[in-house]
Parts: sequence; structure tokens; C-alpha cells
Amino acid sequence: MLVCCMLLLLAPLAWAGLALVNTGLGRSRNAAHSMLGAVIAIAAASVAYFVVGRCWQGSMGEASRILLIKGKPWDWLGAVGPFASGVAPGDVKPWLAAWMGLVSVGLAALIPLGSGMERWRLNSIMASSAILAAIVFPVFAHWAWAGGWLAKLGFIDAGGSGVIHGTGGLTALALVWILGPRKGKYGHDGMPMAIPGHNVVYTLSGCLVALAGWIALNGAGAVLFTGADLVKIPLVAVNTILGAAGAGITAAFITRYRFGRPDASLTANGWVGGLVATSAGAAILPPAAALLTGLLAGAAVTFAVEFLELRLDVDDPGGSISVHAIGGLWGLLAAGLLGRVPGGDTGTQVVAQLVGIATLLGFVLPLAWGLNWLLDRVAPQRVSRDGERQGMDLYELGAGAYPDFVTHSEDFGQR
Repeated sequence: MLVCCMLLLLAPLAWAGLALVNTGLGRSRNAAHSMLGAVIAIAAASVAYFVVGRCWQGSMGEASRILLIKGKPWDWLGAVGPFASGVAPGDVKPWLAAWMGLVSVGLAALIPLGSGMERWRLNSIMASSAILAAIVFPVFAHWAWAGGWLAKLGFIDAGGSGVIHGTGGLTALALVWILGPRKGKYGHDGMPMAIPGHNVVYTLSGCLVALAGWIALNGAGAVLFTGADLVKIPLVAVNTILGAAGAGITAAFITRYRFGRPDASLTANGWVGGLVATSAGAAILPPAAALLTGLLAGAAVTFAVEFLELRLDVDDPGGSISVHAIGGLWGLLAAGLLGRVPGGDTGTQVVAQLVGIATLLGFVLPLAWGLNWLLDRVAPQRVSRDGERQGMDLYELGAGAYPDFVTHSEDFGQR
């Protein structure tokens, strides 16, 4: 328990790293808004999760709601009280699960910010993050982490490739569909225009900060949700580093080959994609398999960014959909294909992982889209055209992150 506490103390570094990555990939006139949005998203998600979300998620050993389908029990939802009522102060395991849940839901809430950057209202960020934490995240987290029906099938997702990143990444996709692309992103001929981020140093620094948080989160998840022994934590750390390294190298080589020089932003996205992909199976993957998982994740993220932008008109400034949704889904599959579960069967494990992936695509994505669509009907989530032209810093905060510099140019001649 002491080791888990030490790991969870470091886990919020994943918040800081992802916030820096997103901010660096946006334009300078939106930098302060991006960082404040990260703080607001974490705050709203934390409150909503502890008041409502944890009731639905619960933890191993706590009460849950059971449905009988054709005589078979289906554990589908937690049944505990708000504010962890009923949990004794000295009952360590439920409090550790709640702590892990708070860190995880905060990270999941940060993911859509990368996709909605530069056009997503601050009030809407708060409301959408609360919805994610109160409904979308805890339902799937109960199924996968708290003894729900997916866990009973043998589904493995120790560090949250699906629970955190799949949920957050698919919510990001739903929001992009609702918000639409940024003004100036697509020309009259439909071709995407390059809108580079303003500070690659923030982005690359965020990658390194996130690594420490990811190792901590994966280690705590392995102990809490898969019953891994503490002796496996060094393996978790090695696999997490190898996954990030392999993905970063792949992204750098691909962009070097295709564009003549490595692309820093895509390399950063590949690095984070490797962290995401190794999260599910960090405790059960052999190191060579973790490296392979990262290598393939880096390639998948690099090509997915281009495919979504060019072929599907998905404007995702931070690459969140490619990194977290696609990287997370691949990580779940890789845990089944390449992981070694003691006494387990690879075929059965792959089936369990595929059921989890299908649940994310068939339930979590429609749920996230539907709830955010309703929110958009009540209060439009996209900022006005004038606000987008000025920049979110000036329009919503009244001051820019860099007041001594010109932070925007006229780029509204495109659709």
C-alpha cells in the first residue's frame, strides 16, 4: 500500500505533461486558455467523479448492481454512496481505488482538450469534463476495473489504455464532430492548411514530464487492478519506457523519410502514443513485446494524424484522437496478442480484449457523442467567430499569455 501511495503521488505528472503537450501544439494566442482549460477540466472532473462517478464505478469488493440475463449475473454498475460514504478512514484499498480514479479521470478529461483547442468555450470544457467524469468514464471503469462483466471475461487494462485513453480519445472524436474544424483549417478546395503549434519546447518537455507520471500510473494500476506483485513494478517501468522510446523513434524515422527531416510534433505524438499503447499490458508484456507495441503505435499514430485530417476532415490540433483513441485501442489488442497471463490462453485473452474494444466503439463513443450533443443544444460549445479570430486568451480571459508579442495573424480567408 505504501508503494502504491508513492506511485500515485507521482501520477499527476501525467496531467502536467499532457497539458504542456497540448499547449505547445496550439497557437500562441490560445496558450493561456489551453492551460487554464486543463486546470478547469481536472477540477470539474475531480468533483463530478467523487460526487457521482465513483458511485457508478465502485471498487473491487464493494457493492454493485447485478442484472440477471438468461439466468446469468451481469455486474454492470457500482452501488456505493457519494463522497465515499460508508468507507472507513482506515480502509485503505477503497481509498487507494478512489485516489487512482481521481488521477485517471483527470487525465481522461485532459484528452479532449487537445482536439477542441482554439474553439472550445471554457464553460463548455467544464460541463463536458463533468459529464465525462460523472457518467462516461465510471461506467466503463466499473466494467474493466471494479469487477464488472468485462473483468469477469478476463479483460486486462491495468494502466488504462481503454479506461482512460480509449474513453478520453473517443470523447475527443465526438467533440470534434460537434465543434467542427477551426476557421482557416480547410481551404475552399477542401485541402487542409498547416497550422503549426507555437512552442515545440513545451510539447517535447511535456513528453518527458508525462513519462514519469505514466510509469507511476501504470505501476499503481498493475498492483490495484491486476493483483501484480510489487516485484513487477520495475518491469512496468522498463516496458513503459521502451514503449515510448520505440514509438518516438518510429515517428521520427517515418517523418524523416517522408518529409526529408523529422517532424517534432509528430514525434512527440508518437512518443505519447507509445505510452498509451503500453499502459494496458505493461505488467504482462515481455520487454521485447513492449518495444514492438511501441514501434507499431508510433507508426499508427503518425499515419492516423494525416488520414483523419486529410481524408475525414477531422481537425485535431493536438492529435488526441490518433494518440489516445487509436493508440489505446491498439494497446488493448497488443496486451491480448503479446502479453503473458499466468495460466491464461492467448486466444481467450484476445477475445476478451476484442470485446472490450467493441464496447468502447459501440457504447462509449455513442454515449459520449449523445451527451455532448445534448450539451451543445443547451449551450453551444463552440466559441463565436469573433472569439476565434481574436484568440481564446483575449476573448475569454481578457489577456494573452505573451502580451509583449503579436500572437495572431489574419487567417480567416479560408473556410
